[in-house]
Amino acid sequence: MKKLTLVLLLLTTTFSQAQTFTLKSKDVGGQSTKKQEFNGFGCSGENVSPQLSWENAPKGTKSFAITMYDPDAPTGSGFWHWVVFDIPSNINELVSNAGNMSLNLTPKNVIQSKTSYNINGYGGPCPPEGHGIHAYIITIHALKTDKLGLTESTNPEIVGYYLWQNTIEKASIVVYYNR
Repeated sequence: MKKLTLVLLLLTTTFSQAQTFTLKSKDVGGQSTKKQEFNGFGCSGENVSPQLSWENAPKGTKSFAITMYDPDAPTGSGFWHWVVFDIPSNINELVSNAGNMSLNLTPKNVIQSKTSYNINGYGGPCPPEGHGIHAYIITIHALKTDKLGLTESTNPEIVGYYLWQNTIEKASIVVYYNR
């Protein structure tokens, strides 16, 4: 009886420690830096998108999308800093500065659509001076579709609507920035 209890305890512990869908970055932890900060809108950063990697995608994942959103922006609706989608399911990383459209660092056919800056690609943090600390939520979405059927000119709210309809699971990193 003791052996059976021990085996059941080990099995329960093993199953309860199942790996979860996880987003990681070698470039950002709890804070963004001048390296990620936008260059424009009164900011003078390098505007380098962070390296991102993910693991343990859920069963049924056909593609991925990445968003970076600031809910603290004084707009009434937040601010979208990066919107990337149609990332093939066999990809599990975007390298540092992949958000710079001129460098072509994303896999072929990956779309980086409009941000709230009205640009394509990455637009880093740039909170108004004196507005306090802003949270930037970087999210990887595991999607049940290969393609969203949207273009590089699609606004972030429409992309978000399609993501809401197609997300199986998601994982996020929250970083903070203050000017």
